[in-house]
Amino acid sequence: MRLVWQFLAVMAVALIGSQGVNALDGKPWPTLVLGLLTAVAAVFVYGWVVRRTERRPVTEVGRPGAVAATVRGALIGVTLFAAVIANLALLDHYDVRGMGSVTGAVGLVGFMAAAAVTEELLFRGVLFRIVEERAGTWFALPLTAVLFGLSHLANPDASLWGAIAIAVEAGGMLAAAYAATRTLWVPIGLHFGWNFAAAGVFSTEVSGNGATHGLLDASTSGPALLTGGAFGPEASVYSVLFCVLATVVFLSLARRRGRLVPGRRRAARVPAASTLSQ
Repeated sequence: MRLVWQFLAVMAVALIGSQGVNALDGKPWPTLVLGLLTAVAAVFVYGWVVRRTERRPVTEVGRPGAVAATVRGALIGVTLFAAVIANLALLDHYDVRGMGSVTGAVGLVGFMAAAAVTEELLFRGVLFRIVEERAGTWFALPLTAVLFGLSHLANPDASLWGAIAIAVEAGGMLAAAYAATRTLWVPIGLHFGWNFAAAGVFSTEVSGNGATHGLLDASTSGPALLTGGAFGPEASVYSVLFCVLATVVFLSLARRRGRLVPGRRRAARVPAASTLSQ
């Protein structure tokens, strides 16, 4: 039941924030403010409901080291997406026409912050963490990755391949990032950095939601296998390749640090983040 209560509590914040952002109809500064407020509220509600249902300190969203971990994750996310765009540009599949919209990028900061925080709390903070306690890392990671991919099928230009790509590259990588660090701040930062680079910097489609107006006025063209087509570069084989490599690195770190969790029969509970070195 703790999984149900935790999921519903965070989902309620996500839905309210989403409705509010939609009502703003793209106004950048109000979207920035409401998005950031939604992110903060989601973390607060997650901490509150976990404390109530598990009777423990919520170390995975603890304040110590939160800023540094989030920035670290964001830099990784931006770097990974920039590598995808660099490969497309080298093949003339990404064309920059000039500067885009600074105010548009400002609004996307709030929108992407709310999305990154709420999705990480739901999929890694609630689903992955609790399933991992019961069944171990190697069961929880693919299960929650598939669920994360399926959740993107409702997007306007969604495709089956796009959902598979999201499951493999994002669902796996973000869960592995949490497993390696035992803090949600790194996957939150990584998720935000990737999404903001896609929408707020390079102005590409994000998970089938259509092109955005970011810092660059640019477009992609060419084979869908490389560019991702209408779903965006997240469905590119470059994205899958780079994120799978990142997943392997994170899992290697988790193994070296002793943070891969066996099933419940061999280990009762995941080590608390406060007892592990970062």
